[in-house]
Amino acid sequence: MKRIYEPRAYGPEPIKHGFWQTTIETLDQPALQGTHQTDVAIIGGGFTGLNAALHLAEDGIDVTLLDAETIGWGASGRNGGFCCLGGGILDDKQIDKVHGRDARRDWRTAEKDAIAHVASLLERFKIDADTHSNGETLLAHKPKCITTLEHHAQEVTENYGVEPILIPQSELANLGLSGPFHGALTIPIGFGLNPLKYALGIARAAINAGARLYAYSPVTRIEQGARFTLHTPQGKLTAKRLIIATNGYSSEDIPDWLAARYLPVQSSVLVTRPLSDNELNAAGWTSDQMAFDSRNLLHYFRLMPDRRFLFGMRGGIFANKRADAKIKRLIRADFEDMFSAWKHVDAPHLWSGLVCMNAKGAPFTGQIPEMPGAFASLSYHGNGVAMASYCGTLLADLVQDKPPRYPYPDVLKSIPARIPLGSKRRWLLPPIYTGMGIVDR
Repeated sequence: MKRIYEPRAYGPEPIKHGFWQTTIETLDQPALQGTHQTDVAIIGGGFTGLNAALHLAEDGIDVTLLDAETIGWGASGRNGGFCCLGGGILDDKQIDKVHGRDARRDWRTAEKDAIAHVASLLERFKIDADTHSNGETLLAHKPKCITTLEHHAQEVTENYGVEPILIPQSELANLGLSGPFHGALTIPIGFGLNPLKYALGIARAAINAGARLYAYSPVTRIEQGARFTLHTPQGKLTAKRLIIATNGYSSEDIPDWLAARYLPVQSSVLVTRPLSDNELNAAGWTSDQMAFDSRNLLHYFRLMPDRRFLFGMRGGIFANKRADAKIKRLIRADFEDMFSAWKHVDAPHLWSGLVCMNAKGAPFTGQIPEMPGAFASLSYHGNGVAMASYCGTLLADLVQDKPPRYPYPDVLKSIPARIPLGSKRRWLLPPIYTGMGIVDR
């Protein structure tokens, strides 16, 4: 396997103090051993692969999923749990220019439908994922961002058909949204959840539907002839068709087409101990809204149902002990700067993971060129809870040559270009982060 970060990024250290893993037992699936056959093989046991496996199994397709670690171990089991709009970083003008206005509307509809899709799965399979929040709230981190919120409110109405709520600075405290903010915009679409409970709930549903899921089975090589043959350390799986669902934890050569078409970016999250009512009131943050600020290098945070506070941020170029210590200091400093009343509050859970970006600024979902019968979906730009689930379901239909059950917007179909510098492409991040930091001041 060829990955672009140090081995530490793909090992146990980044998730050693994760919170979600303390809330639910790991799904104990065996490793693939021996020689097996299947109709559809899936590489990757996160939201994309699990949704594909579930819907293929429900359609009566013989499907086998392989994951290099445990099910939900990657980004799907370590993100901030924001089931919200997103999946790409393109604004309306950029999408209109490249794909056209109708395609942009189709994409925005898919963002909204993706959230509804997750909600329907939680309901259908009775998955208790600790959901909360009526949509999401964007907080202006400096005065001039108010104009941006006002403009964005108009776009929300046009794109999603809902009326967002503009909140002046004077009303933030009354709504339990106190902090160094100058106003806010609440979009009433989306909710917060425990992402690992959701992922494992879908995994169990897929197993019950007939899918076979294997853990500790990294695919080290793919042979393509009349069929695909996937090699793992202890086994071999032959399949008529193939789905790649590895996202930020992909390997450059599984398959070779992936090389430099995605950029893993580190994101870190801390979770505090449960906060008392007095502590919540002292900070003035009592809202159950999931929220994020208007920075380019944004912070995302929410008060969870058990009264723990989750706080996350982007950053980190290296995956070594020194870099890990630095990002831990930085996220703690930003947390205390934004919520100074909680400087004394212990945060026993602090972990990191890889989100996935690409050159086109939006996910790719479709057939891999020059690899007939192989499909992929990746690059959700830090908003994969809903969109990865949606795209995995699209793949379940595409791999069967069926008309997709959900709208399949053109934005998803375009193939991402290779990113300059190849395996060294993360070196593009330092100047980008520096520039964003300057703009954010």
